[in-house]
Amino acid sequence: MTTTTRRRVGIAGAIVGAASAGVAAAALAKRYAVGRIRLRPDTEASELFGELGGREHTLITSDEVALHVEVDGPEDAPLTIVFCHGYCLSLESWHYQRKDLRESHRLVLWDQRSHGRSQRATPDGSTIDRLGDDLAELIEEFVPGPCVLVGHSMGGMTIMALADRHPHLFGDKVRGVALISTSAGKLAELTLGLPALLSKALHKVAPATVSMLGRRGALVDRTRHAGSDIAFLITRYMGFGDSKNVSPTVVDFAESMIRATPTEVFADFYPALMNHDKLAALHVLDPVPTAILVGDGDWLTPPEHSEAIAAALPKAQLTEVPDTSHLIQLERPGAVNDVLRDLAKRVELS
Repeated sequence: MTTTTRRRVGIAGAIVGAASAGVAAAALAKRYAVGRIRLRPDTEASELFGELGGREHTLITSDEVALHVEVDGPEDAPLTIVFCHGYCLSLESWHYQRKDLRESHRLVLWDQRSHGRSQRATPDGSTIDRLGDDLAELIEEFVPGPCVLVGHSMGGMTIMALADRHPHLFGDKVRGVALISTSAGKLAELTLGLPALLSKALHKVAPATVSMLGRRGALVDRTRHAGSDIAFLITRYMGFGDSKNVSPTVVDFAESMIRATPTEVFADFYPALMNHDKLAALHVLDPVPTAILVGDGDWLTPPEHSEAIAAALPKAQLTEVPDTSHLIQLERPGAVNDVLRDLAKRVELS
């Protein structure tokens, strides 16, 4: 071996060694970070997430998708509250709201198509407009009297699609609306807290990347290890932002819902979310009491999106919760519950 060759081998070995050391150091740092988080006092460690059972039903939609529905609370309550969950979540994401309101109000919770315990839809059926039609059919089947609609993230978009496609329901059947951590459009312009150039590059490659992941969904799902450190950190960062006080048990609960959503479903709905634009339909909500709620640290549906909704609905009440991110109903359940109780009271008095 020549001197030049030995030098190249030595340099290559040093690079590989440094890279290996870097990967090992990153893994160690990640494990250390998660370990430190889990060692903090956890006030929610004994919370019975996923165990608040209700009266279970199945709704077969007009395009023959079976939706899982749960009805909770007193059947004779004068007002029904319908909960619409977000992207890659399930009806269990309303755990704290269900726990707080189930004694006083009739509740209808449902897993949106392809999520939770509902049946998988085709890619063509994975649209926001179709979710709005699902909600209309759910109201017809399970809401005998007046109701308040509550939507988080994609669930808020479902309500906007309902307003766009079934405006006659608002004012008579639908008496109030809560839009939580959601958007009326322009999600493709989100920076996710990244520098502008990096964010632009990410959005440029994201559609093709998500499409590729969808085509290899079964393979990807086999690699999504239950309770992995990296999944914990990503969920904590994206769902709960910089909060240092969020319960590790709550993060694990949120991550379990996300992990239970197949990669193909994530890919099927991604274009619908990026193309969502219902700003012109918001006027339908104007006659009914409307509450808008967002965390000031939400990177997925930033406060500016809630402010745009509020600008289109001048009579709506906008609440911005400090030091809070996207999964606000799990991170600050008290703030969300207070807004929902106030909204229900306003509806009952109107």
